[in-house]
Amino acid sequence: MKTQPVSRRFFVKQGALAFAAIGAGALFGPDFLRSSVMAAETRKSSGGRRVLVCLFQRGAADGLSMVVPYGDKDYYKLRNDIALSAPSQKAASAGVLDLDGRFGLHPALAPLHQLYGAGELAVLHACGNPNATRSHFEAQDLMESGTSTDRNLATGWLNRMIGCCPEDAAHRSALQAVSLTAQLPRSLQGNADALAIADLARYGISQGATPAGSKTNATSFEQIYENAVGDALHSAGRDGFAAMDLLRKVNPQNYTPSNGAAYPQGAFGKSLRQVAQLIKADVGLEIAFVEIGGWDTHANQGGATGTLATRLTELGGGLAALHKDLGAKMSDVLVLTMSEFGRTARQNGNRGTDHGHGTAFFALGGDVRGGRVLGDWPGLSTEKLFEGRDLAITTDYRDFFAEACVRHMGVAEKDLPRVFPGHQATSGKFRNYLRA
Repeated sequence: MKTQPVSRRFFVKQGALAFAAIGAGALFGPDFLRSSVMAAETRKSSGGRRVLVCLFQRGAADGLSMVVPYGDKDYYKLRNDIALSAPSQKAASAGVLDLDGRFGLHPALAPLHQLYGAGELAVLHACGNPNATRSHFEAQDLMESGTSTDRNLATGWLNRMIGCCPEDAAHRSALQAVSLTAQLPRSLQGNADALAIADLARYGISQGATPAGSKTNATSFEQIYENAVGDALHSAGRDGFAAMDLLRKVNPQNYTPSNGAAYPQGAFGKSLRQVAQLIKADVGLEIAFVEIGGWDTHANQGGATGTLATRLTELGGGLAALHKDLGAKMSDVLVLTMSEFGRTARQNGNRGTDHGHGTAFFALGGDVRGGRVLGDWPGLSTEKLFEGRDLAITTDYRDFFAEACVRHMGVAEKDLPRVFPGHQATSGKFRNYLRA
């Protein structure tokens, strides 16, 4: 049997679990670290590096409760118990936060309402995958692969986008694309190198204080290089550990968010906090992926308070904390939210909602032309509902992503078919939530 050579990509992705216990020295390796050095030096001479943060709301978030169409009278006909009140003195804090006289944010998203008012948050409603699947697994797989129906597409849209970005490949950092998750998400799988790092400290990106007399993971691994046979390996090890000094500025154990930012407790808040650390440490991050689950609200969804409100409080608080923590650096950062599909327009018998179709997406950042609710509103009357039950989709999610590819990450419009094969993504379909 012919033995296949082990590629660097296979080593990075498959070796992560094996080397987790001994830190990032083994995970990244000398070649990656030298790339980090070059990326850092290039960035210093050319200005801030653009960063795209993709946030996946796994479980199908109810866009009709996140961004309430209180101006559509049919909304209240469909949701007796879980409808949110229109903004008024009588509704007070239980009422939605007005956006444009037709739509309002759920009151639990008050921190995002402030960013909307400041022109840094845009809302796109009735967005999603035109495919009618209501399977969480299939819908997430399709959205992350960047297709409508092709389940055989092996790579993810974010990974393909990396190959279309204009950055010189020789100057790319080992930390160019990082998912703050335990496993590499579907959207980052492919030919371009990407890492899944759920905990920066665990992977040894920083070498914090250690007990007297003990060795850090890096020191232990450096000893392996010291004892290696052959000058080439020894030299490569020395070069790698010299470069690792640049990565030690990311210090998760001693990190203090800036500007009084307070991240929510839990995995989601921790992920956003680590995104901020990587951005501020200037290690070459360009794509970050985070996720937050718990959106499958079949029962007792609640209205202004309840299960969904709790989840939205975490979402809004986390995004607001990231924005505050990054400060001026937010001008180079774009955050996109997404969910595999929405919820039924009509509440079910358990005071919840079932698997639906269209939902609401958010765009947050310095390039965003915010303070607007975008998209063509299809309406909630019976004849306007998708299959008689769901919010119809008027914006294909790939057009939402494609605008970020072109106007934020610098992908040429002619290369969009490579990122979204089988879809005609053009600037004519953009919703113009970003400055051209």
